[in-house]
Amino acid sequence: MPHEPFDAVDVIRAKRDGLALSDAQVDWVVDAYTRGVVAEEQMSALTMAVLLNGMSRVEIARWTGAMIASGERMDFSGLSRPTADKHSTGGVGDKITLPLAPLVASFGVAVPQLSGRGLGHTGGTLDKLESIPGWRAALTNDELMAQLEDVGAVVCAAGAGLAPADRKLYALRDVTGTVESVPLIASSIMSKKIAEGTGALVLDVKVGSGAFMKDLATARELARTMVDLGMDAGVRTVALLTGMATPLGRTAGNALEVRESLEVLAGGGPDDVVDLTVALAVEMLAGAGRPTPEAEVRAALADGRAAATWRRMIAAQGGDPDAPLPVARERLDVVADRSGVLARLDAFAVGVAAWRLGAGRSRRDEAVQAGAGVEIHVRPGEPVEAGRPLLTLHTDTPERFDRARAALDGAWDVADDAGAVDAAPLVLDRLG
Repeated sequence: MPHEPFDAVDVIRAKRDGLALSDAQVDWVVDAYTRGVVAEEQMSALTMAVLLNGMSRVEIARWTGAMIASGERMDFSGLSRPTADKHSTGGVGDKITLPLAPLVASFGVAVPQLSGRGLGHTGGTLDKLESIPGWRAALTNDELMAQLEDVGAVVCAAGAGLAPADRKLYALRDVTGTVESVPLIASSIMSKKIAEGTGALVLDVKVGSGAFMKDLATARELARTMVDLGMDAGVRTVALLTGMATPLGRTAGNALEVRESLEVLAGGGPDDVVDLTVALAVEMLAGAGRPTPEAEVRAALADGRAAATWRRMIAAQGGDPDAPLPVARERLDVVADRSGVLARLDAFAVGVAAWRLGAGRSRRDEAVQAGAGVEIHVRPGEPVEAGRPLLTLHTDTPERFDRARAALDGAWDVADDAGAVDAAPLVLDRLG
C-alpha cells in the first residue's frame, strides 16, 4: 500500500472551515478519489463543503487541471481545419447543437461536439440523435478524427478516457445535492472541454426557470468562471447568457426536437431556434479565425449548405437521414380555458412534463422513449383561443399522462392583450 501524503479528513475539515486548499491538496484529493483511495462519503462531504464555502479562482483552476490530468487529452492539431466547439448548460427544447454543428462545419471549421445524455428535466443531445434509425453515439478516436477531417462535424459520446475524475464526480454530485455549486459546475464542464482539445469554445449559459442557473447574477458568475478557466488554458472562450424562462422552439422531446431541427436546416423553423443557432455560429466562426457576417451564416441555412453537411454527418455515424422518425403511439391535447394572449409558458414545467412522458430519465441506466415529449402550439406573445390546444403530450405509455399533466398545473398565464407580455431578449449578455 503506497503512503498517501494527505488525509482526506484533513482536506474536508480545511474546506469545511472556509480555508483555501493548497495546490498539492487539490491534486491529491482528485487523484486519490479517482483511484478509489478517497471514499464516496468523503468526497460527498468535500463537495458539500465546496458548495457551502466556495473556491477561489486559483483553487478552481487547479481543481480543473487535476481533473484534466486524470485522463487523456485529445489533439486536433493534425486536422487541416481549425476547431470550435459549443457547450450549453442545459435547457428545455435546447436542440441547438443539431443544426449548429453542421452549419459551422459548412464554413470549413471542424466541430468536435462531445455530448451527453439527458438527466432530469433537461434533454440530452445523444438521446435526440439516437431517435434517428441506425445512428450511433460511440466512436473510436480514429473514427472521430477521420469524420472531422472528411465531414467537419461530429456529435458523439465522450470517451471514457476523457477526464475520468469528472465522470465519477458528476454521478456523485447528482445524488448528493451538490449539482448547483458554481466551482464544481465550471470545473466539470471545462475539464472535459479543455481535455477535448478544441481551439475555440463558445458557452451557452442558460438563465431562467428551465435552467440550472435561475438568476442572471449566478449565471454570470458561472460564465465568468468558465471563460477565465478557458482563457487561462489557452482556449479562446466566449460565453453568451441566454434566456430559458420559456422552452426553446416548439418541441421538447427526442424525435420531436430532431424534426424541428430539420425544419431549421431546411431554412424554416421557429425564430428563436434559428436566431440562437446563428448567434452561436457567428461566435464559433470568429473564435476559429473565420469571421463570417450574420447574413451569410443565415444564408447557409436557407440555401441547403448546412443541411447537406447534416446528411453527411448523420450517415457517417450509421444513421439514415431519410428514415422516418419515431412517433409516439398516444397523444393528449392540453387546451386553453380562456381566450387572449399567452403571457407566460414555464420552461421547467414543460421539461418535467416531457421527462414524465418518457423523454428523459431519472437514473443513468434508464431507457428513453424516442417519440415522447411535448409539442407547443402557442408561444408567449401569440393569441390563445379557449378550447383550442396549447400543448400536445406525446408518449407510448398513456398511464404517464396524468403525472405529466400535473406537472403543467400553473405553467402558463393568459392575458387580455399583448401589452402584458414581457418580451425578454434571447441573448441577455456576452462575456469574453
